[in-house]
Amino acid sequence: MSSFNAVLARNAAGLPSADRQAAHSVAFSHYNNLSAQLPLDRTTGQLVAGGIRQQAEQCFENIRSIVESINHSMDDVVRITIFLRDIADLATVNAVYATFFPVYVPALTAVAVHDLPLGALLQVEALLSNGEGTIPNAPQAGDLIKLARNTDSAPCSALSTQTVAFSHYNNLTAQLPVNPHTGVLVEGGIEEQAAQCLRNIKAILNSIDVPFDDIVKINLYLTDLADLPAVDAVYSTFFPDSAIARSHAYFPARSVIPAQALPLAARIQIEAVVSHGDGTPPQAVEDRHGIVIRTGRSADVPQDKLATQSVAFSHYNHISALLPVSAHDGKVVAGGIAAQTRQCLEHLQNITHSIEHSLADVVKVNICLTRLADLPLVDAVYRDYFPNATPARRIIGVASLPAGADIQIDAVLANAEGTAPRN
Repeated sequence: MSSFNAVLARNAAGLPSADRQAAHSVAFSHYNNLSAQLPLDRTTGQLVAGGIRQQAEQCFENIRSIVESINHSMDDVVRITIFLRDIADLATVNAVYATFFPVYVPALTAVAVHDLPLGALLQVEALLSNGEGTIPNAPQAGDLIKLARNTDSAPCSALSTQTVAFSHYNNLTAQLPVNPHTGVLVEGGIEEQAAQCLRNIKAILNSIDVPFDDIVKINLYLTDLADLPAVDAVYSTFFPDSAIARSHAYFPARSVIPAQALPLAARIQIEAVVSHGDGTPPQAVEDRHGIVIRTGRSADVPQDKLATQSVAFSHYNHISALLPVSAHDGKVVAGGIAAQTRQCLEHLQNITHSIEHSLADVVKVNICLTRLADLPLVDAVYRDYFPNATPARRIIGVASLPAGADIQIDAVLANAEGTAPRN
């Protein structure tokens, strides 16, 4: 019997999937990564009849079917991400969401995007705790406790918990540029909004005694990519935050995701994933001490001065968004969407190899496309790298991408040996 965690990909019986290149659920160690769910009717396999309410109900029913098929409950969900075609539909979706989480509410992100597969009005994904771990036939660490916490120092919502910790990770609700004292957007432009989002994240982390530099992944949702230089100028005043982080020039892994619109007509929203060094009870002492954040960089992949390519903590690596640009000249590769897809996946493969892993360790892939009609061409290349359709997957359509690219890919990678201290 192996003493190592295993990547465990599963599909719920009888549940249709619009994505034949992905498993419904991919678990590793203490987390399950669910593929984004479209509102597919279980009987027909087509989009459910009706409008946004019916589609929202179907998405959450599909998630519940997956969760229950692996002997978990909706209370084990630590994060929900809702992608909408029209931000005006959010109130209706929220009303449906509340019926699936009547008491406990997970961390939450909601964003409108340019397009969704099959022309759906929404798509919903979930991150799920996995209490028993994935060492074959060997439960781990007992019944870990999920810690859901809020502070008045950051914006509060009845629909979400600010931070939900399980095992060695905290997942934070995406932060809008809302003043926690007034409950409204801060005055000013993109600089003020970016700073407020980051202050809100810092306030949440301060409330649970977690350093700001324990952030391992940042997702920036921007309604205008032209705002990115101004956001970066603010961002670089928050990171690195400590002397030790500055000495290592540490920045979290990062993805910039174009949004069609955001709640409250905000121009930016920031989501953070944070390491949780002491774990959650009853984490065994030997499991929770000496775990370090470990960064990885491949010389064969373009560098971003504000993002680390791979940030590992405990049993996961978080990979920054990868564009189809050459490491030699920084330009988007020629050859259309197939060549761009291959370049992104080559970058991902180079990063995984540089940290002594393989693509078989990838548990989740997130793809942004400027044309969803290109997906068959993307999948023809994707199958060369993931022939077993193992990773969970999310696909969204965006109006544009940095560098004028047509595709962007980021990933979450299993880290089988954890991150023991360096010698």
